[in-house]
Amino acid sequence: MTQGSPVAHIISFALPLMAGNVFQQLYTVVDTMIVGKALGVDALAALGASDWLNWTMLGIIQGLTQGFAIQMAQDFGAGQTKRLRQTVGNSVILAVLSTLVLLVVGQAVAAPMLAFLHTPTEITGNALLYLRIMFAGIPIVMSYNMLASILRALGDGKTPLRAMVVASLANIALDLLFVLGFHWGIAGAAVATLIAQAVSGVFCLLVIRKISVLSCTKDDFHLQAQTAGRLFILGLPLAFQNSIICIGGMIVQTVVNGFGVVFIAGFTATNKLYGILEIAATSYGYAMTTYVGQNMGAGEYARIRKGVRSALWVAIVTSAVIALCMLLFGHTILGYFLSGDEQVVDQAMGIAYRYLAIMSVCLPILYLLHIIRSALQGMGNTVLPMASGIAEFVMRALAALLLPRIIGESGIFYAEVTAWAGADVILVGSYFWVLRQLFNKRNEKYQAVKAN
Repeated sequence: MTQGSPVAHIISFALPLMAGNVFQQLYTVVDTMIVGKALGVDALAALGASDWLNWTMLGIIQGLTQGFAIQMAQDFGAGQTKRLRQTVGNSVILAVLSTLVLLVVGQAVAAPMLAFLHTPTEITGNALLYLRIMFAGIPIVMSYNMLASILRALGDGKTPLRAMVVASLANIALDLLFVLGFHWGIAGAAVATLIAQAVSGVFCLLVIRKISVLSCTKDDFHLQAQTAGRLFILGLPLAFQNSIICIGGMIVQTVVNGFGVVFIAGFTATNKLYGILEIAATSYGYAMTTYVGQNMGAGEYARIRKGVRSALWVAIVTSAVIALCMLLFGHTILGYFLSGDEQVVDQAMGIAYRYLAIMSVCLPILYLLHIIRSALQGMGNTVLPMASGIAEFVMRALAALLLPRIIGESGIFYAEVTAWAGADVILVGSYFWVLRQLFNKRNEKYQAVKAN
């Protein structure tokens, strides 16, 4: 990615990721559809009540692995093959150690956190069962995210796509078998998701073993203090950023839980489409981290600036297209999530579509967030993105706690949009500051060489 058209690299890298995310969201949506249609509104609400706790754990895992991948991308862009293998080896060790910690913590906090979130008693049992199973599968989730991050750091977006296609098909088949065939209920949906993740992880591993620059030796898997420290400096802020964002989501969920099961079900239906709304944004973000990381390693700062500008235009156009589709077809899509008493379904549908319309109209704000945050991460700065995550948390929490009191329950729909805007304020200023610092340092080196 250090030569040629930046926009061509970004789009060609993002498209396979986007397609992979489509399939990932497909099995997430199918999970929800099967649970909502086969098990009813209460089961759908239970799935929603466990969402933010599940996303918090996933956010920590993704933050760590994405942080590790930043160093990999920079090593690869600089042509430092030996250092790349050491980075991969140390990343794997740190991922294993982190998995052990998260396994214990996840099982310990599941029940107390559901109680803390004021989860309605009629759905607490199913919500806890779902979390117990998902948290038991943390080693699977960590493995897939670690392997996919390694591939993306090297510029390979196609293998994670193929892995996700296979996993999605497996998940849908297993959902139908476990939930509708074996009648395992919400537990069947959780087991199907974990098996699908395991399939995608194995697929990525088989490809990685064939990549010569990743032919690690035993020495590469010796934990080195300097390398491990650098990886944690990159990974921990991202993990913290993701977790604090999710904590804000839990505050939102606490407020939502107070509006009753029907409101939770409608809110959950739209939240399950959240992944589709940001599907391209996430893909562009991965592309930007890899693109910026490789160009950072190669010292091509002008290409970083050019690439960010191109990505922003592409992202804005993409978000407008997705928003239009959701506004036109939102009712139809949401209808696949809800079943039961007609009056209850109508109430849940009204809640879901209002929330969906608000988020769709404001999508460009979210897409700007992903592009700039990922560019900063690619430059090796994960502290400022973490600061934006704190701003996102504060704005989301304030909006969730205050707006419903001012304009009623519909105020909760603006919590996400307010959070995106708060993060953007931090990110845009940070991006220009970091970029200016890079150019200043390069000019200082040039002047020093010239003087000598």
